[in-house]
Amino acid sequence: MLSAAVILAALAVTLAWPVPILLSRARWTWRAPGIALVLWQSIALAGGLSMLGSLLTWGLIPFGDTLPDGITSLVSHAFGQPLPPGVGLEHVAALCGALYLGLHLTLNLAATTFRAERQRRRHHHLVELLSEPMPDRPGTRVLDHAAPVAYCLPGAVRSITVLSAGLLALLDADELRAVIAHERAHLRQQHHIVLLVFKSWHSALPWFPIANRAENAVALLVEMLADDQARRVVDDRTLARAIALVGTSGEERLPAPGERLAPDDNGQPFDLVTPRVRRLAGHSSPLPAALRAGILGSAVALLAVPTALLLIV
Repeated sequence: MLSAAVILAALAVTLAWPVPILLSRARWTWRAPGIALVLWQSIALAGGLSMLGSLLTWGLIPFGDTLPDGITSLVSHAFGQPLPPGVGLEHVAALCGALYLGLHLTLNLAATTFRAERQRRRHHHLVELLSEPMPDRPGTRVLDHAAPVAYCLPGAVRSITVLSAGLLALLDADELRAVIAHERAHLRQQHHIVLLVFKSWHSALPWFPIANRAENAVALLVEMLADDQARRVVDDRTLARAIALVGTSGEERLPAPGERLAPDDNGQPFDLVTPRVRRLAGHSSPLPAALRAGILGSAVALLAVPTALLLIV
Protein backbone atom coordinates (compact mmCIF):
# COMPACT_ATOMS: atom_id res chain seq x y z
CA MET A 1 0.00 0.00 0.00
CA LEU A 2 3.00 2.28 0.28
CA SER A 3 3.15 2.96 -3.47
CA ALA A 4 -0.60 3.67 -3.58
CA ALA A 5 -0.29 6.12 -0.65
CA VAL A 6 2.56 7.97 -2.38
CA ILE A 7 0.73 8.17 -5.72
CA LEU A 8 -2.49 9.36 -4.05
CA ALA A 9 -0.59 11.99 -2.07
CA ALA A 10 1.11 13.27 -5.21
CA LEU A 11 -2.24 13.38 -7.03
CA ALA A 12 -3.85 15.23 -4.11
CA VAL A 13 -1.12 17.89 -4.14
CA THR A 14 -1.37 18.27 -7.92
CA LEU A 15 -5.15 18.67 -7.82
CA ALA A 16 -4.97 21.02 -4.86
CA TRP A 17 -2.53 23.53 -6.30
CA PRO A 18 -1.22 23.71 -9.88
CA VAL A 19 -4.20 22.21 -11.71
CA PRO A 20 -6.89 24.53 -10.23
CA ILE A 21 -4.67 27.57 -10.73
CA LEU A 22 -4.13 26.74 -14.40
CA LEU A 23 -7.81 25.98 -14.95
CA SER A 24 -8.98 29.18 -13.25
CA ARG A 25 -6.74 31.19 -15.59
CA ALA A 26 -7.75 29.34 -18.76
CA ARG A 27 -9.98 31.15 -21.23
CA TRP A 28 -11.15 28.09 -23.17
CA THR A 29 -13.57 27.57 -20.29
CA TRP A 30 -15.59 30.54 -21.58
CA ARG A 31 -16.10 28.69 -24.86
CA ALA A 32 -17.39 25.54 -23.15
CA PRO A 33 -18.64 26.39 -19.64
CA GLY A 34 -20.53 23.10 -19.28
CA ILE A 35 -17.42 21.04 -20.03
CA ALA A 36 -15.35 23.23 -17.71
CA LEU A 37 -17.90 22.79 -14.92
CA VAL A 38 -17.67 19.00 -15.26
CA LEU A 39 -13.88 19.26 -15.05
CA TRP A 40 -14.03 21.43 -11.92
CA GLN A 41 -16.33 18.93 -10.22
CA SER A 42 -14.04 16.06 -11.21
CA ILE A 43 -11.01 17.90 -9.80
CA ALA A 44 -12.80 18.56 -6.50
CA LEU A 45 -14.02 14.96 -6.11
CA ALA A 46 -10.75 13.37 -7.20
CA GLY A 47 -8.74 15.74 -4.99
CA GLY A 48 -10.83 14.96 -1.92
CA LEU A 49 -10.73 11.23 -2.61
CA SER A 50 -6.96 11.35 -3.10
CA MET A 51 -6.40 13.26 0.15
CA LEU A 52 -8.51 10.85 2.16
CA GLY A 53 -7.12 7.81 0.34
CA SER A 54 -3.50 8.76 0.85
CA LEU A 55 -3.98 9.26 4.59
CA LEU A 56 -5.96 6.05 4.94
CA THR A 57 -3.60 3.82 2.95
CA TRP A 58 -0.53 5.23 4.70
CA GLY A 59 -2.07 4.70 8.12
CA LEU A 60 -3.10 1.12 7.31
CA ILE A 61 0.30 -0.05 6.04
CA PRO A 62 1.19 -1.94 9.30
CA PHE A 63 -2.26 -3.52 9.48
CA GLY A 64 -2.34 -5.44 6.19
CA ASP A 65 -1.15 -5.79 2.62
CA THR A 66 -4.44 -4.67 1.08
CA LEU A 67 -6.97 -2.00 1.95
CA PRO A 68 -9.75 -4.47 2.95
CA ASP A 69 -7.31 -6.50 5.07
CA GLY A 70 -5.99 -3.35 6.68
CA ILE A 71 -9.46 -2.08 7.56
CA THR A 72 -10.50 -5.48 8.95
CA SER A 73 -7.33 -5.70 11.04
CA LEU A 74 -7.77 -2.13 12.30
CA VAL A 75 -11.33 -2.85 13.43
CA SER A 76 -10.26 -6.02 15.25
CA HIS A 77 -7.37 -4.24 16.99
CA ALA A 78 -9.70 -1.43 18.01
CA PHE A 79 -11.59 -3.93 20.19
CA GLY A 80 -8.76 -4.96 22.47
CA GLN A 81 -6.15 -6.82 20.40
CA PRO A 82 -2.60 -5.47 20.73
CA LEU A 83 -1.39 -3.30 17.91
CA PRO A 84 0.73 -5.09 15.27
CA PRO A 85 4.46 -4.41 15.16
CA GLY A 86 5.52 -1.45 13.09
CA VAL A 87 2.66 0.86 14.06
CA GLY A 88 4.20 4.26 14.63
CA LEU A 89 2.98 7.69 15.54
CA GLU A 90 2.89 8.66 11.87
CA HIS A 91 0.42 5.86 11.10
CA VAL A 92 -1.86 6.81 13.99
CA ALA A 93 -1.71 10.46 12.92
CA ALA A 94 -2.58 9.53 9.32
CA LEU A 95 -5.60 7.47 10.40
CA CYS A 96 -6.80 10.23 12.73
CA GLY A 97 -6.30 12.77 9.95
CA ALA A 98 -8.34 10.69 7.50
CA LEU A 99 -11.14 10.28 10.06
CA TYR A 100 -11.14 13.97 10.94
CA LEU A 101 -11.03 15.18 7.35
CA GLY A 102 -13.80 12.83 6.23
CA LEU A 103 -16.08 13.79 9.11
CA HIS A 104 -15.26 17.48 8.76
CA LEU A 105 -16.12 17.60 5.06
CA THR A 106 -19.27 15.50 5.49
CA LEU A 107 -20.62 17.43 8.48
CA ASN A 108 -19.78 20.76 6.88
CA LEU A 109 -21.70 19.81 3.74
CA ALA A 110 -24.68 18.78 5.87
CA ALA A 111 -24.54 22.02 7.88
CA THR A 112 -24.17 24.18 4.77
CA THR A 113 -27.12 22.41 3.14
CA PHE A 114 -29.26 22.86 6.26
CA ARG A 115 -28.44 26.56 6.53
CA ALA A 116 -29.07 27.18 2.84
CA GLU A 117 -32.42 25.39 2.95
CA ARG A 118 -33.48 27.32 6.04
CA GLN A 119 -32.51 30.61 4.37
CA ARG A 120 -34.42 29.68 1.22
CA ARG A 121 -37.57 28.83 3.17
CA ARG A 122 -37.37 32.14 5.06
CA HIS A 123 -36.72 34.02 1.85
CA HIS A 124 -39.66 32.32 0.13
CA HIS A 125 -41.90 33.46 2.97
CA LEU A 126 -40.65 37.05 2.77
CA VAL A 127 -41.04 37.20 -0.99
CA GLU A 128 -44.61 35.93 -0.73
CA LEU A 129 -45.37 38.71 1.74
CA LEU A 130 -43.56 41.58 0.03
CA SER A 131 -44.13 40.93 -3.67
CA GLU A 132 -46.90 40.57 -6.20
CA PRO A 133 -47.30 37.98 -8.97
CA MET A 134 -46.21 39.24 -12.37
CA PRO A 135 -49.12 39.17 -14.84
CA ASP A 136 -48.81 36.63 -17.68
CA ARG A 137 -45.61 35.15 -16.21
CA PRO A 138 -46.32 32.23 -13.87
CA GLY A 139 -43.68 31.64 -11.24
CA THR A 140 -42.45 35.24 -11.38
CA ARG A 141 -42.96 37.82 -8.64
CA VAL A 142 -42.22 41.55 -8.50
CA LEU A 143 -40.75 43.39 -5.53
CA ASP A 144 -41.60 47.05 -5.12
CA HIS A 145 -37.99 48.20 -4.94
CA ALA A 146 -36.17 50.87 -6.94
CA ALA A 147 -32.89 48.95 -7.33
CA PRO A 148 -32.70 46.67 -10.40
CA VAL A 149 -32.65 43.17 -8.94
CA ALA A 150 -33.17 39.77 -10.57
CA TYR A 151 -32.62 36.38 -8.99
CA CYS A 152 -34.13 32.93 -8.81
CA LEU A 153 -35.23 31.21 -5.66
CA PRO A 154 -35.22 27.39 -5.83
CA GLY A 155 -37.58 25.43 -3.64
CA ALA A 156 -38.39 21.82 -2.86
CA VAL A 157 -42.01 22.28 -3.98
CA ARG A 158 -42.08 25.50 -5.99
CA SER A 159 -39.34 27.69 -7.44
CA ILE A 160 -39.82 31.34 -8.32
CA THR A 161 -38.08 34.11 -10.22
CA VAL A 162 -37.95 37.44 -8.40
CA LEU A 163 -37.71 40.77 -10.21
CA SER A 164 -37.80 44.30 -8.85
CA ALA A 165 -39.85 47.24 -10.04
CA GLY A 166 -36.59 49.05 -10.70
CA LEU A 167 -35.52 46.30 -13.07
CA LEU A 168 -38.81 46.46 -15.00
CA ALA A 169 -38.39 50.21 -15.38
CA LEU A 170 -34.76 49.92 -16.50
CA LEU A 171 -34.99 47.21 -19.18
CA ASP A 172 -36.89 47.08 -22.42
CA ALA A 173 -39.01 44.07 -23.40
CA ASP A 174 -36.21 42.07 -25.07
CA GLU A 175 -33.73 42.75 -22.27
CA LEU A 176 -36.33 41.64 -19.73
CA ARG A 177 -36.92 38.42 -21.67
CA ALA A 178 -33.17 37.79 -21.56
CA VAL A 179 -32.98 38.28 -17.78
CA ILE A 180 -35.97 36.01 -17.11
CA ALA A 181 -34.59 33.30 -19.41
CA HIS A 182 -31.24 33.55 -17.63
CA GLU A 183 -32.75 33.17 -14.16
CA ARG A 184 -35.03 30.31 -15.17
CA ALA A 185 -32.03 28.49 -16.65
CA HIS A 186 -30.49 28.53 -13.17
CA LEU A 187 -33.61 26.81 -11.84
CA ARG A 188 -33.89 24.22 -14.62
CA GLN A 189 -30.22 23.24 -14.44
CA GLN A 190 -30.16 23.15 -10.61
CA HIS A 191 -27.15 25.43 -10.39
CA HIS A 192 -27.79 26.10 -6.71
CA ILE A 193 -26.76 22.51 -5.91
CA VAL A 194 -23.40 22.87 -7.66
CA LEU A 195 -22.77 26.21 -5.96
CA LEU A 196 -23.74 24.74 -2.59
CA VAL A 197 -21.13 21.97 -2.85
CA PHE A 198 -18.31 24.38 -3.69
CA LYS A 199 -19.53 26.81 -1.04
CA SER A 200 -19.33 23.96 1.47
CA TRP A 201 -15.81 23.08 0.33
CA HIS A 202 -14.69 26.69 0.80
CA SER A 203 -16.44 26.89 4.17
CA ALA A 204 -14.76 23.68 5.34
CA LEU A 205 -11.30 24.84 4.22
CA PRO A 206 -11.38 28.66 4.47
CA TRP A 207 -7.59 28.81 4.73
CA PHE A 208 -7.22 26.88 1.47
CA PRO A 209 -6.77 29.40 -1.37
CA ILE A 210 -7.80 26.93 -4.08
CA ALA A 211 -11.21 26.48 -2.48
CA ASN A 212 -11.80 30.22 -2.87
CA ARG A 213 -10.60 30.17 -6.47
CA ALA A 214 -12.76 27.15 -7.31
CA GLU A 215 -15.91 28.66 -5.79
CA ASN A 216 -15.52 31.87 -7.81
CA ALA A 217 -14.66 30.06 -11.04
CA VAL A 218 -17.67 27.76 -10.73
CA ALA A 219 -19.98 30.70 -9.96
CA LEU A 220 -18.86 32.41 -13.17
CA LEU A 221 -19.32 29.22 -15.20
CA VAL A 222 -22.90 28.70 -14.05
CA GLU A 223 -23.66 32.31 -14.96
CA MET A 224 -22.26 31.66 -18.43
CA LEU A 225 -24.32 28.48 -18.74
CA ALA A 226 -27.44 30.47 -17.89
CA ASP A 227 -26.36 33.11 -20.41
CA ASP A 228 -26.16 30.43 -23.09
CA GLN A 229 -29.78 29.52 -22.43
CA ALA A 230 -30.80 33.18 -22.64
CA ARG A 231 -28.98 33.45 -26.01
CA ARG A 232 -31.61 31.10 -27.42
CA VAL A 233 -34.24 33.74 -26.65
CA VAL A 234 -32.47 36.99 -27.61
CA ASP A 235 -29.37 37.98 -29.56
CA ASP A 236 -25.98 38.38 -27.89
CA ARG A 237 -26.02 42.16 -28.08
CA THR A 238 -29.32 42.42 -26.23
CA LEU A 239 -28.20 39.96 -23.55
CA ALA A 240 -24.87 41.74 -23.05
CA ARG A 241 -26.69 45.05 -22.71
CA ALA A 242 -29.06 43.61 -20.11
CA ILE A 243 -26.17 42.11 -18.12
CA ALA A 244 -24.27 45.40 -18.21
CA LEU A 245 -27.31 47.47 -17.20
CA VAL A 246 -28.19 45.26 -14.25
CA GLY A 247 -24.58 44.72 -13.23
CA THR A 248 -23.67 48.43 -13.22
CA SER A 249 -26.96 49.73 -11.82
CA GLY A 250 -27.47 47.27 -8.99
CA GLU A 251 -26.61 43.83 -7.76
CA GLU A 252 -27.42 40.78 -9.87
CA ARG A 253 -27.74 38.11 -7.26
CA LEU A 254 -26.91 34.46 -7.53
CA PRO A 255 -29.58 31.81 -6.91
CA ALA A 256 -28.59 31.55 -3.27
CA PRO A 257 -30.08 34.49 -1.34
CA GLY A 258 -28.13 35.45 1.73
CA GLU A 259 -24.84 34.04 0.43
CA ARG A 260 -21.95 36.05 -0.97
CA LEU A 261 -19.10 35.11 -3.23
CA ALA A 262 -15.65 35.13 -1.74
CA PRO A 263 -13.43 38.04 -2.77
CA ASP A 264 -10.87 37.53 -5.53
CA ASP A 265 -7.13 37.12 -5.00
CA ASN A 266 -6.76 40.90 -4.55
CA GLY A 267 -9.44 41.10 -1.88
CA GLN A 268 -11.92 42.79 -4.22
CA PRO A 269 -15.51 41.63 -4.85
CA PHE A 270 -15.47 38.95 -7.53
CA ASP A 271 -16.66 40.32 -10.89
CA LEU A 272 -19.42 38.27 -12.51
CA VAL A 273 -20.38 40.93 -15.05
CA THR A 274 -17.34 42.01 -17.09
CA PRO A 275 -16.21 38.50 -18.22
CA ARG A 276 -19.74 37.65 -19.37
CA VAL A 277 -20.10 40.87 -21.37
CA ARG A 278 -16.68 40.34 -22.95
CA ARG A 279 -17.61 36.77 -23.83
CA LEU A 280 -20.80 37.84 -25.57
CA ALA A 281 -19.04 40.68 -27.39
CA GLY A 282 -16.16 38.46 -28.50
CA HIS A 283 -18.27 36.02 -30.56
CA SER A 284 -15.93 33.14 -29.70
CA SER A 285 -16.44 29.86 -31.51
CA PRO A 286 -17.31 26.63 -29.66
CA LEU A 287 -14.53 24.20 -28.81
CA PRO A 288 -13.89 21.51 -31.45
CA ALA A 289 -15.65 18.23 -30.77
CA ALA A 290 -12.36 16.33 -30.42
CA LEU A 291 -11.11 18.77 -27.77
CA ARG A 292 -14.39 18.59 -25.87
CA ALA A 293 -14.20 14.80 -25.87
CA GLY A 294 -10.60 14.94 -24.66
CA ILE A 295 -11.48 17.22 -21.75
CA LEU A 296 -14.41 15.01 -20.75
CA GLY A 297 -12.13 11.98 -20.96
CA SER A 298 -9.64 13.74 -18.69
CA ALA A 299 -12.40 14.44 -16.16
CA VAL A 300 -13.37 10.76 -16.13
CA ALA A 301 -9.72 9.70 -15.81
CA LEU A 302 -9.18 12.02 -12.83
CA LEU A 303 -11.91 10.20 -10.94
CA ALA A 304 -10.90 6.77 -12.17
CA VAL A 305 -7.27 6.93 -11.03
CA PRO A 306 -7.78 7.35 -7.25
CA THR A 307 -10.79 5.01 -7.33
CA ALA A 308 -8.78 2.30 -9.10
CA LEU A 309 -5.83 2.72 -6.72
CA LEU A 310 -8.06 2.27 -3.69
CA LEU A 311 -9.77 -0.77 -5.21
CA ILE A 312 -6.63 -2.66 -6.21
CA VAL A 313 -4.43 -2.06 -3.14
